[in-house]
This record gives sequence, C-alpha cells and structure tokens, in this order.
Amino acid sequence: MQIDPIRLEEVSVLQELAKQTFAETFAHDNDPKELEAFFEEAYSVEVLTRELSDPNCQHYFLRVDNQIAGYLKLNQGPAQTEQELENAFEIQRIYLLQAFQGRGLGKVLFEFALEKAEQSSCDWVWLGVWEHNYKAQKFYAKYGFEKFGQHEFAVGDKIDVDWLLKRPLHQKG
Repeated sequence: MQIDPIRLEEVSVLQELAKQTFAETFAHDNDPKELEAFFEEAYSVEVLTRELSDPNCQHYFLRVDNQIAGYLKLNQGPAQTEQELENAFEIQRIYLLQAFQGRGLGKVLFEFALEKAEQSSCDWVWLGVWEHNYKAQKFYAKYGFEKFGQHEFAVGDKIDVDWLLKRPLHQKG
C-alpha cells in the first residue's frame, strides 16, 4: 500500500475516481441529474486542474497492489472551503472505491491526513461531515474532533447540511 501525490497529468484519472466514489457513496440519496450538475461544478477537468496546480491544495492517491483504491484532498489558506478558523488545515475529501471499503483503508488515509496537518504550521485541523453520517461523526469524535459550525453542501439544486468539526493541532501529551 502506498500514498502518493497526484500529478497534474493524472487529472483525468482523478476525475473518474472522484465521480465514481462520490456516486457510490451518495447516488442513493440524489437524483442523477443533480449528481451530473454537481460533477460539472466540482469535478470538471478545469476545476481539478486548477486545484492540482494550487500550492494550497494537496491531492493523494491511495494505491493497493498498484491499483488506485481512493484519494484524499487537503487544503490550507485561501483554498479552504470555509474561512471561519484562523490558521487552519482542512481535510476536504477522503474517498475509497467501494471494492476497497471495510479494510481499514479509510482510517489509513485519515491518519495520513492528520500527519500532514501536524507537519504544517497550522493551529487547527477541520473537516465537514454530512449531518446524518452518524458513523463518521462517531469516528471523528474518537480523534478529538468537536462540532464548531455547519454549512450547506449543494448537490445540484439539492441542499444538504454538513457539520464542521475541528481539533487543535500540535497538542503535547
């Protein structure tokens, strides 16, 4: 298993993976037209190329036996989706293909993200989680994350609410 930075020339691979993992996770709860609208807005080649070129964004592929199993997106500074916390580090996306779920790989990606956050000079690490994803909320709470707000997350015209969770970085002891 390895976690590698995504290269600009891999943008089309990222695009397909992003669409597939999002659809596997949320298609049951969204109209196909709404999903397509979301994909155009969030996962177009232009948007992903801009993000991959942004020094404030970090993207990583998780590979298992040389097969891409999932990806991670991290943001700092102006690249963050919210600016409520000063000097913060955002874990924006952690997605695994369904075929790789249930093996502890999500935890591996999450702990890698926390390690990157700890290596930064930021004071906070934060993320958003769907208000009805109780399993994920419980998982993040085990790592010391606490709710500090919420924001709307649009998939096409459908609006969901994400809870914003944070935890301080560079804690001693």
